Amino acid sequence: MISALNRLVDLVEEHLGEEFDVDGLARSLGTTGYHLRRMFSSLAGMPLSEYVRRRRMTVAAADVVRGEDDLLGIAVRHGYGSTEAFGRAFRAVHGANPGDVRRDGGPLRAQPQLRFRLTVEGSTAMDTRIVDRPAFRLVGHATRVPLIHHGVNPHIQRHITALPQDEHVRLKALGNTEPAGLLQVSDDVDPDATEGSELTYLHGVAVSRDTAAPDDLDAIEVPAGRWAVFRTTGPHPQALQTTWAATATEWFPSNPWRLRPGPSIVTVLDRAADFSTATCELWLPIEPA
Repeated sequence: MISALNRLVDLVEEHLGEEFDVDGLARSLGTTGYHLRRMFSSLAGMPLSEYVRRRRMTVAAADVVRGEDDLLGIAVRHGYGSTEAFGRAFRAVHGANPGDVRRDGGPLRAQPQLRFRLTVEGSTAMDTRIVDRPAFRLVGHATRVPLIHHGVNPHIQRHITALPQDEHVRLKALGNTEPAGLLQVSDDVDPDATEGSELTYLHGVAVSRDTAAPDDLDAIEVPAGRWAVFRTTGPHPQALQTTWAATATEWFPSNPWRLRPGPSIVTVLDRAADFSTATCELWLPIEPA
């Protein structure tokens, strides 16, 4: 995986001014575009699309400062169809217009070329099991929310607290298969895991495939497949988020598995009355790498 990510970085440099085929590269390296994008965003701390934009504007800034070409020519060379589109991207990275930078020489914010190296420190205990599950169904109350990487997501919090207490009891009684208990489900997540991008969040339970969902509940069909299940214990949600990050930095690079498309699922096994601490399981859909 580390070599695949470094080849992806090289491909970005070779095609800074044009589109390139991430899925094709992934296939040639024996992985998938979905897994490659998810691992890139987890390890780089930014989506692939954002890295490409920053690198394009870093290289473009040198052309702007040199002043040898007009701004339209520079824009086209770096993949933009107009000076307006180029200017918006330039300002987003550098905080200044291309014309001002050409006149004043700055300000400029450079994005160095990334290079991935594997360092497995084992700093996070990974209490993990691999589970094969037949197809099942997730049923509950779904909504669209923005992705937030750190801390409690207030949009999800509002969604859950808006449900009456007897609805939680009703949902729990409906669950009849693993993952057990009330579940926090994230689906349709942007492969780049861009903070602020929308995902489907479902508060509900897992039921067998032949269990009909009540008409007033949303349902997500989950095909048969393999799952990596990570158990976490400690401050909530920090312990869960730390383990989630460690799956990318430590577990996937060290194990012969990769992410496959599908929902990620969190089940709370035990918690303090004020939810300050909790024991959880994080279920991630996987396949052999």
